[in-house]
Amino acid sequence: MRKTGGRGDFEWVYNDQPHTSRRKEILAKYPEIKSLMGPDPQLKWVVSGMVLTQLLACYLVHDLSWKWIFFWAYAFGGCINHCLTLAIHDISHNVAFGNKLAKWNRWFAMWANLPIGLPYSASFKKYHIDHHRYLGGDQLDVDIPTDIEGWFFCTPARKVLWLFLQPLFYAIRPLVVNPKPVGQLEILNAAVQLTVDFIIYYLWGLKPIVYLIAGSVLCMGLHPISGHFIAEHYMFLKGHETYSYYGSLNLITFNVGYHMEHHDFPSIPGSKLPQVKQIAAEYYDSLPQHTSWIRVLWDFVFDDSIGPYARIKREYKLSQQK
Repeated sequence: MRKTGGRGDFEWVYNDQPHTSRRKEILAKYPEIKSLMGPDPQLKWVVSGMVLTQLLACYLVHDLSWKWIFFWAYAFGGCINHCLTLAIHDISHNVAFGNKLAKWNRWFAMWANLPIGLPYSASFKKYHIDHHRYLGGDQLDVDIPTDIEGWFFCTPARKVLWLFLQPLFYAIRPLVVNPKPVGQLEILNAAVQLTVDFIIYYLWGLKPIVYLIAGSVLCMGLHPISGHFIAEHYMFLKGHETYSYYGSLNLITFNVGYHMEHHDFPSIPGSKLPQVKQIAAEYYDSLPQHTSWIRVLWDFVFDDSIGPYARIKREYKLSQQK
């Protein structure tokens, strides 16, 4: 992909996000895509298997030395935890039990949250709605880095540090950019998570807790799977704000790589997004796409034209009122 030019600010645009109009056009031409919307009956079993695997791992690692705790956290447990965050992403769209059982989705997301070690799912749901509704929205879409991030993390070494600290920025940024009141579901999420953490600590000590949390932090930072954070919306090609990746890592990440398709049809489960691309291929085949998340990370670090500022931003009326 060609360079976007040196960046000292975000790419400000004055048009609407492309997903709304493309969704309408595709549905008019291919109304059968509506049949893909709704819950994925397999999701709850896949997620539960991952959660139980991590709980078993807590027992298996409790006698290991610290160096092996961190090794397995990065090489194994963190990969599962990162994939569970992507399951929570899918569940936030009510694709585990459907819109009629919305509360079940929220509770199930808390179950998926348990191996991550820190409460996450309820807050993610609250802010992720805005990411879809106000994509690129100034003061609304907290997926976009702050001005301080864009200004400071502009050299290869600093961008590596930014990637490593990405979980911290994702946690703090909403509180700075678009703070919202703490809701009952977030309190429940925290209570459930801390209770389970205490039980694990009581049964097997500190090492399993470190294994879970370290895995989550390390594998959401500088890790091949984390390439999807950059691949999804960072502007590698001028004027394009969403990109898909169709490679093999989709097999373990609930097809999060099908990101253009996801933003066009957020109510379709990740497992069915390849069918969207197959049905409406002419809408997606010609759009820019990534072939490697590792290459995405490499280009992000070493290409001067790409960094935290390489995001498209727009103002919505709601943001102007804030």
